[in-house]
Amino acid sequence: MKIALLGYGRMGKAIERIALERGHRIVLKVDLDNREECTDEQLKTADIAIDFSTPAIAVDNYKWCFDNGIPVVSGTTGWLERWQEVTDYCQAKAGGFFYASNFSIGVNLFFQLNATLARMMSGFDDYKVYIEETHHIHKLDA
Repeated sequence: MKIALLGYGRMGKAIERIALERGHRIVLKVDLDNREECTDEQLKTADIAIDFSTPAIAVDNYKWCFDNGIPVVSGTTGWLERWQEVTDYCQAKAGGFFYASNFSIGVNLFFQLNATLARMMSGFDDYKVYIEETHHIHKLDA
C-alpha cells in the first residue's frame, strides 16, 4: 500500500516505521514545514492518507484528501466541533473517512469494559461512578 503521512511527529514516525516493516511504501510526508510544497499530484500517488497532524490543520488535510479522492484514516484529536462539516464534505465528495480518538487495543478494550460496567451499575443509585482520563505528557492536546 502507498501511504501519505499527514503529520510527521511522534505518531507519524511510528506509523512510518511500522508501515515499512510490513512492506508498505510512504509516498508523501506532510508536516508544518513542507505543506505548501506538497501538491495534489503527490497526494494522488497514495492509496490512503493517515493523519496524525494537529487540530488546527486536520480538517484542511481531510478536505485536501477528499478533493483528490484519497481516503483518510485519522487519529488526530481536538477537532470534533467540526465533525458535521467533515462528514458532510466527505459525503459530498464520495470520500472515505475512518476516525478513532484512540487506536490502542487496550484503550478500546477499556471502552468496551466501561460500557459493560455502566450497564451493570445503572441499577445501583447508592454509587457515584466516574472515570478520569489522563494522557501522557507528550500528547499535544493533553
